Amino acid sequence: MKIYIMRHGQAGMNAKTDEQRPLTEQGIEESIHMARWLAPQLAGTLGLVVHSNYLRARQTWQAIAPELPDAQEVEESGEITPYGDPALVASYLAALATQHESILMVSHLPLVGYLVQSLCPAAGAPMFATSGMACIEWQDGKGVLLWLEGPHTIR
Repeated sequence: MKIYIMRHGQAGMNAKTDEQRPLTEQGIEESIHMARWLAPQLAGTLGLVVHSNYLRARQTWQAIAPELPDAQEVEESGEITPYGDPALVASYLAALATQHESILMVSHLPLVGYLVQSLCPAAGAPMFATSGMACIEWQDGKGVLLWLEGPHTIR
């Protein structure tokens, strides 16, 4: 099964709290660009989507959802915020892997990098561009990082 980890799109700084920062137009456009690139790789199926409860992650999901196959299930989580516990989130994703062929998570730095490291220790903790995505092949309790792309590295 595949786990797709996405960092939210570019967000503005004009908000009262970090949780309320909205996407910029560029953030929306780059996220849609990534979703259009990803869609053919999903082979018409998307099991579970989990996005952060921060505004910019929710808006990223809302922007990309029309470009992707319909998700069987969508969850909003307060556990996948910027400083969420990567080991806890990795355990949660590993448990869900038995129920879904594919999982897409929309979250934040630094969690996304540490989560890749938790799922794929050999990969280290990569940096994600805004709207960047990683694809992990998860099998028999082990993850392999297949790719890490951003809106400026794909065609």
